[in-house]
This record gives sequence, C-alpha cells and structure tokens, in this order.
Amino acid sequence: MIIQTVACSCNDQILVRRKPAIWRDAEETVGQNTPVDYEDASLRSTKGSLLVAVPLLEEPTFHRTVVFMLQHTNGGALGLVINRATDEEHVNGIDPWLHELSHPQVVFSGGPVQSNTLITIAALGITTDTEGFAPLDHGLGTVDVSILADELAEGIQQLRVFRGYSGWGPGQLEDELDEGAWLVVPYVAGDVFTPNPRDLWRNVLRRNGGRTALLADAPDELSWN
Repeated sequence: MIIQTVACSCNDQILVRRKPAIWRDAEETVGQNTPVDYEDASLRSTKGSLLVAVPLLEEPTFHRTVVFMLQHTNGGALGLVINRATDEEHVNGIDPWLHELSHPQVVFSGGPVQSNTLITIAALGITTDTEGFAPLDHGLGTVDVSILADELAEGIQQLRVFRGYSGWGPGQLEDELDEGAWLVVPYVAGDVFTPNPRDLWRNVLRRNGGRTALLADAPDELSWN
C-alpha cells in the first residue's frame, strides 16, 4: 500500500511515503496482499468490500458515503470514500499523471483523516511487478505518483487520486457495524472509478436488491422521528 504525504494547498509538493499508524502492528507487509494472521478469528474483516452508510447516518463526514475498504485488522481499519469528488484539478508534483485520471478528472476526498496525504488507486491492463505499484484486492493497486514509470503508465486502464482517508481505531468499526451505521456489500469492478459518483450510493443499494434496495429511495432529508 502506497500513501503519499503532500504539503498544504499552498505547496502541494510530494514529500514522503509512509504507512498509517494503524498498520504498524499489522501482519501484512506494505505493498503485498498476503493473508493476515488475526489474533481474533471472529473478526469480521471488511477488507475488499464496500461500506455503505445507512440513510439515518446523518453525521456530515460520512452522510451517504460509499467506502472501499483497504484494510481491516484487529489494529483498526482503513478505507477510501469513493463517491465524493472535489473541485481540485491540480496537485503540484504529480501533474504528469493527471491526464491519466478517470472521469471526472478531479481529486476525490477519501475521508477526514490526514488531508495532506494522497492515495492513488489504479487498475492495470497488464500484470506487472514494476516498482511503484502495490497490489490490492480486485485487480487494483496503489501507485507511487512521485515517480514516472513508463511501463506502469502504459498499462493503466483507470486511475483515481484520493486526498485523505477514512480510519477507525481498534474495535471502532466493529461497534459502528453492530449499531447498524453501515451496510457491508460486495465490491463490483469499476466502483472506485465510477464516472457518476453522485449516484453511486443509490446505485450500490439498488443493485443489492431486497430490503437494501428500498433504502435507495430514502428522501434526502430524514428525521429520527
């Protein structure tokens, strides 16, 4: 997994790559997709799945969000909100990659944690062990956009840049799942790169059918009463 730290908007130069604190005790090696030996075999890992906020989750940070989960261990969880496009079209230091972005060609808000970090997700049309690409689930991977790898760039089919991410401490996501704040649904190819992020929340609910699909028709303004 490649996470890149950038300066404030006044100087968006890439400074350093690092892994988030919740991964420091994880069993996985950064950049690999190997099984994790969980201490608690009952852990309901959401890694590789989507979290869909239920309509009554009205807290602004995650209201009607869809989160692609990158990691979930006993040490915590990390994911990216994939349906919140921003107006940010330029990030100094990675301009050579910006023309590769999937539509809409803007930076997305991945979540409220460390807004000075960038996570770039790509789908490749080739199998590669090129430096600068770290595999994830579903044929996706993170890209080191601070380097120019011609072989990697030529193989990119889809690309999206996220600023910040969504993180949960130990047990925090499990508590929210128990409270019914999130639905866990399967990831479908292309979700991360949807050209219609505003419609993704409703579309994901509808395609899962049953009672879940009914939630897609919830009005924009809800009350607990």
